Amino acid sequence: MSAFIESIRLEIRTRHYSLKTEKTYLYWCRHFIRFNNLKHPNTMANAEIERFLNHLAINRGVSAATQNLALCAIVFMYKRVLNTELVDLKYRYAKAPKNLPTVLSADEVKAVLSYLKGKYWLVTAILYGCGLRISEALRIRIKDIDFSHHSIFVFRGKGGKDRYTLLPDSLCSAIKQQIDLSIRMHAQDLKDDYGLASLPPSLMRKYGNAAKQTSWQYLFPSINRCVHPIDGYISRHHIHESSYSKALRAAVRQSGILKRVTAHTFRHSFATRLLQTGNDIRTVQELLGHSDLRTTEIYTHVIGNRRAGTISPVDLPEQRVIC
Repeated sequence: MSAFIESIRLEIRTRHYSLKTEKTYLYWCRHFIRFNNLKHPNTMANAEIERFLNHLAINRGVSAATQNLALCAIVFMYKRVLNTELVDLKYRYAKAPKNLPTVLSADEVKAVLSYLKGKYWLVTAILYGCGLRISEALRIRIKDIDFSHHSIFVFRGKGGKDRYTLLPDSLCSAIKQQIDLSIRMHAQDLKDDYGLASLPPSLMRKYGNAAKQTSWQYLFPSINRCVHPIDGYISRHHIHESSYSKALRAAVRQSGILKRVTAHTFRHSFATRLLQTGNDIRTVQELLGHSDLRTTEIYTHVIGNRRAGTISPVDLPEQRVIC
């Protein structure tokens, strides 16, 4: 069975999917096979797939997004590796709650930032000031920052799309200091006969020499060097999401904010603030990298456009009942 799993991995890499997608798809393919007592997927059909998806929704209580992710992995395995189309699947969908995004006020953002230091402070400021996803912020390379045009280039964001977003003037000084730190770290790596930045395999093959250039180094380099997970060379990757999340949780706890705050909360707050200050929703859609305007429109619900001008009865002068 390990040979079959490796064939899935090879197909994923042939299509240049991200390492995160590779790990996720392989996890669900393995889980599906183990659930069905290690039967080869060639010998299974709709009944086994439906039973597995129902198990996730009913017994595991996974979210709708998780169930859909498992389905995507299984569909990829059958369609791309086994050359089999899946049709007429019948299973119980996990319920997708209609949650509005958590948004922080300007004072709450300031409070969280006050308990963050150094690179973690800057990562958070970029999330809030530029509207990036955490993966996009951590993957910023020195070459992606354009001070002259006040923009940051986002390479292969969600869905493999490139875009530009804002570079706030107030962050330029801190970003330049972080660039200097990254350059000094790179210089030491070169001195130690290392100095390769972590690149996607396709870029490494095309721009192999670029990996040692300063411009390709990450803005937020990891403290330690690592072995590239695909190509095997020693490189310096960016800091891990988990280390940032740990620092953020501590800052939120110290700030006393009781809302559930994640890295994505600052992206929500960015979008909400832009709409509150009168920016065009199409511009916000472009900055966020949303394919569908309806995804961006959720922020109009957050700021209460549909409730504009509506006054609660207890606030009416003639009916004020609460002091």
